[in-house]
Amino acid sequence: MKKIRVLLAEDHEVVRQGLKLLIDRQPDMEVVGEAGDGGAAVDRAGALQPNVVVVDIAMPNMNGLAATRRIREAAPSTAVVALTRYADEAYVQELLHAGALAYVLKQSPSSELVDAVRAAASGRRYLDRSLAARVAGTMASPRARTAAPPITDRETEVLRLMALGHSNKDIANALDLSVKTVEVHKANAMRKLRLNGRTDVVKYAMLQGWLRDL
Repeated sequence: MKKIRVLLAEDHEVVRQGLKLLIDRQPDMEVVGEAGDGGAAVDRAGALQPNVVVVDIAMPNMNGLAATRRIREAAPSTAVVALTRYADEAYVQELLHAGALAYVLKQSPSSELVDAVRAAASGRRYLDRSLAARVAGTMASPRARTAAPPITDRETEVLRLMALGHSNKDIANALDLSVKTVEVHKANAMRKLRLNGRTDVVKYAMLQGWLRDL
């Protein structure tokens, strides 16, 4: 039986070795490579062309979101499984939109990751069972997920400054806008991205690398 070839991208060595033991224990899977950061994951994926890459979102050098996009370019036939502790819908949306085929939580049973790898290897989407009911719409077709208009450059600037802790008045002064215009840009961007409050905005900013790599 041809085994599913898996690349593990996880910056914590202890966690990575635990994942390797889990994957190698499966009769239909084998770990063919490891990477400790996002940049290395992209390089290894391009060189090895594995069936599946398990990508941690919180990695140095290049976070999981950026790495997923690059992996999809370097290895188009490779499926990406996002592995993270973040259960926020915005994270799920962004990773799937970037090209991940599955999204699994680290706090879930190990069977979730195994099932996700098998599903992704066969070309099927997979969402952690603990998230399925809450973010079911995220698993819609790619066409449906991209139907919402993207945020504009100005909306991006406003959200980034908001995530950095600036008030509406500060943002208005920095961008030479009225406070009312800032409020409109903020509301439009949050509606498009389904963000609820500043906490969600900060998490989204972290995922995008606006603050720092995760």
